[in-house]
Amino acid sequence: MANRKTTPNAPPPPVHHAGFIRKCDEDDYLDRHLPLPTRIVSNEEYDPLPQTPAQRRVERLLLESADAHAKRLGMARREFLRTSCGMAAAFAAMNTVFGRFFRVEAAELTETLAGDATKYFVFDVQTHHVDPRRNAPTADQEFLDYLVMVRDYGAKLNPELAGKKASIEQLYRLNYIKEVFLDSETAVAVVSGLPQMTRETYIIKPEEIVKTRTEVNELSGSRRIVAHGTMSPELGAQGFDAMRAQAEKLKIDAWKGYPGQPLGPNGAGWWMDDEKVGYQALELSRKLKIKNICAHKGLPAPGFSAEHCHPKDIMKAAVDFPDLNFLVYHAGFRGIDEDLVKAMESGFTTSSAVPWVTELCEWKKKNPKVQNVYMELGATFGMTVITFPLLTAHMLGMMIDAFGADHVLWGTDSIWWGSPQWQIEAFKRLEMPEALAKRFGYKPLTPEVKRQILGLNGARVYGIDPGALVKPVPSDYVDRLRKTYKESGLAAPSHTQYGWVRPGPRVG
Repeated sequence: MANRKTTPNAPPPPVHHAGFIRKCDEDDYLDRHLPLPTRIVSNEEYDPLPQTPAQRRVERLLLESADAHAKRLGMARREFLRTSCGMAAAFAAMNTVFGRFFRVEAAELTETLAGDATKYFVFDVQTHHVDPRRNAPTADQEFLDYLVMVRDYGAKLNPELAGKKASIEQLYRLNYIKEVFLDSETAVAVVSGLPQMTRETYIIKPEEIVKTRTEVNELSGSRRIVAHGTMSPELGAQGFDAMRAQAEKLKIDAWKGYPGQPLGPNGAGWWMDDEKVGYQALELSRKLKIKNICAHKGLPAPGFSAEHCHPKDIMKAAVDFPDLNFLVYHAGFRGIDEDLVKAMESGFTTSSAVPWVTELCEWKKKNPKVQNVYMELGATFGMTVITFPLLTAHMLGMMIDAFGADHVLWGTDSIWWGSPQWQIEAFKRLEMPEALAKRFGYKPLTPEVKRQILGLNGARVYGIDPGALVKPVPSDYVDRLRKTYKESGLAAPSHTQYGWVRPGPRVG
């Protein structure tokens, strides 16, 4: 299938913040939707790096491999890329460029049932909505219309849905179901909050997150969505009143805090261990009986206070509030800079430090009795595994060594990255390099370790029974929808990634 560089009468992708464009707009324009992104896609909380030469090589190899295998199988390239063979080809290309980090069997490139059949319970503790109100119909519009019909039909099967007519305004939630629950193995997901950049505006209000929880849990007849509320103690009385309202009226399940958001005095952020700000919020959370405190740490966003994105405040707060859980989102990863690239190029022989992540891990080793801090992978896994998989393996090894495999949480930051399935595939296939194992004593990424990280740890933290959700109970509407979805002929994943990318040279 020829790569379409331009489309008659089609405008180029619109430019957004600081010259960035949306990955989905560019892919629509190029008529190219790959099984996994070949450059960093930002969730709009940080500026994406440009595509690296290595990533361009991966993209070129993947396209060449897809052309060859599609021709051999008698199908179009786009069709091939939407199969499990296309996903395998993507990881094979990454192995060629980066070294053998991902398990790929030769048969997977031509046989759709040749992959690992191991089943995992997947609990994604960081997902987000995408605003559906785009100017033009999306590539998924046909399926979204179909989902409205299926949603209405579901009212006949599920008494909870009786009399609740689906509308076009709800499609973003139905698209979320498609991307997260139908196009991936995810069983349970947290819809997480987003930062406020002004005191008056929300990107997504807690009420909308809770509506999604209600919608999906009614559709499924079980607890498939967990809802975050937002905590902004730097707003003073306004922030604390908002916390009370969310807990009492919305019955939110956990807090999401952005200590780096610029709402404090003089545009500053706030600290979790500030006794006049953060501690008041933690004491209030204790009174409201909300145990899980999720904090955006690392990956300083544009307009954020970078200083307040440092995870150092988690350390004292966790000790002083042992009855609360502190989930360090993005594992506190500061980001990729020149010094870190040099360390990676040396195989971490010149320096093994990963800014902010190493600091957290060293603190944990000095405080082994502290058991209420969890490292969440978030965008950190997605952005590094396609750019520097050696760094991904090093950070995972470091976190597991310091915190234990039972204190690392699976999060994908989807659907900014699109369906989380490619990240699930990457994690399931990822192997610990022998060089890192020998140098640092890292243990293998066994199926048991992956099982804990992919879902069992999150289930424990949020009090969810994974066994109850994997049973094919008749009232589980999502399983019914999945079956109908497969039988509809519309089951091909879209491979749509929604976040920002930095424009650059593209591979033909």
